[in-house]
Amino acid sequence: MTNGRVNPSHRLEDQGIAGLGNVYYNFLEPALVEVALKRGEGTLGKGGSFLVTTGKHTGRSPKDKFVVRTASVEDSIWWENNKPMAPAAFDQLHADMIAHMKGGDYFVQDLYAGADPEHRLDVRVVTELAWHGLFIRHLLRRPERAELDTFVPEFTIINCPSFKADPERHGCRSETVIALNFDKKVILIGGTAYAGENKKSVFTLLNYILPGKGVMAMHCSANHAIGRPEDTAVFFGLSGTGKTTLSADPSRTLIGDDEHGWSEKGTFNFEGGCYAKTISLSREAEPEIYATTEKFATVIENMVFDAETKDLDFEDSSLTANMRCAYPLDYISNASATALGGHPKNIVMLTCDAFGVLPPIARLTPAQAMYHFLSGFTSKVAGTERGVTEPEPTFSTCFGAPFMPRRPEVYGKLLQEKIAGHGATCWLVNTGWTGGAYGKGSRMPIKATRALLSAALDGSLAKAEFRKDPNFGFEVPVKVAGVADILLDPRRTWGDGEAYDAQAKKLVAMFAENFAQYVPFIDADVKAAAIG
Repeated sequence: MTNGRVNPSHRLEDQGIAGLGNVYYNFLEPALVEVALKRGEGTLGKGGSFLVTTGKHTGRSPKDKFVVRTASVEDSIWWENNKPMAPAAFDQLHADMIAHMKGGDYFVQDLYAGADPEHRLDVRVVTELAWHGLFIRHLLRRPERAELDTFVPEFTIINCPSFKADPERHGCRSETVIALNFDKKVILIGGTAYAGENKKSVFTLLNYILPGKGVMAMHCSANHAIGRPEDTAVFFGLSGTGKTTLSADPSRTLIGDDEHGWSEKGTFNFEGGCYAKTISLSREAEPEIYATTEKFATVIENMVFDAETKDLDFEDSSLTANMRCAYPLDYISNASATALGGHPKNIVMLTCDAFGVLPPIARLTPAQAMYHFLSGFTSKVAGTERGVTEPEPTFSTCFGAPFMPRRPEVYGKLLQEKIAGHGATCWLVNTGWTGGAYGKGSRMPIKATRALLSAALDGSLAKAEFRKDPNFGFEVPVKVAGVADILLDPRRTWGDGEAYDAQAKKLVAMFAENFAQYVPFIDADVKAAAIG
């Protein structure tokens, strides 16, 4: 039975998905919460939030993600980073998943990925869980109701957590599978209830499609000066580096917290909401994000709560350190109504340095920016991926390798051209450790990071005195108002300078070893900026 609003010419039956039970098309938030509660998928929280747990999968499963190896993408996919799946295996997986779905109730959301109509992708998301429909409704952009009558999906995602893949039959690794087929314009997700797989699948699609149109796809947050979208800043970084926290600046307008494009017209958000980590979230330090945890239909994922009062425990990571909340952008008071910005004036690359070597901020030349963009050094933070229990140093090219279908140089060259064309200033910001490595040092004070970023974005930091870092060659400010001088010189924070030198030498060697893979593909100026 069909329920809800849908283009009558583009129901699931018209896509070959027949024999289902009830199909709920484009239900709004109240209806999705109501049906999810009736189905026992979660618990009603304070303010009408929706509290869920996702079972054994509390983070993404990157080792279970595949791209179908067809002739049309054979020469354009970065196969060293993307596991191939044979077309025949995908066809079997697809057929078996559709057969598994027969008789079951499913939820469909027809949504836009991209705030710029010229570059957006029309996506249909079919979910077994009602709360997954609520989640993706927050995270993507919602058409006007009248637009649904003529909505035609370009890509379809089918997410069925109860389906267990068979590695021998389906050419995958385990019972969990995420398979992207660019020819058939279908993504299949099975064996995991972690909602983040939905949004990152869409991001992966855009990361493949948009560069072919000359649009830079970026794993970054973005904001702009109030009333001045031409003063836009973007913040690259992996999960846990501070993209959401640092872009949610009450003195600036939020464009988005995670995924953006940079076109010939400027910056645009891919999403319509935010997916914020909530571990140690503080009402005092981050009041806007904290407030969303008590708003209607916010999805609270994998948080421990009091059974009687429904009070959330922001410090209890017994389910996962990757506890999160998902909410629409308009729950943040200073969010942009259009989710559009100008060409970035400042580009900030966020890294979480578990070695405690990097300074809290450094100014990069364009060539150094390319070097650090391709390097993508950071630390995987506990819980973001399965099996990560403490910060783990890693190099994730373009600050988002798990979501990059094309070779890194494609994104690097696009960014290089955008920076050259629009004269952006580039910064490297360390939100990781200082005074020692993880386990001995302490996390970089958030107040210091905010003060440094404010100075960078308002232009005052450019007037400061800088020193050249002896290990990495970039410029580091010597004195900044509101920040302790010692913090700007990480060697001094260690106490034992020789121990710092040894750690720095180790990190430089890791950078050099990792970067060797890109040397054949880059320009001479970027090679000259390489260290080690």
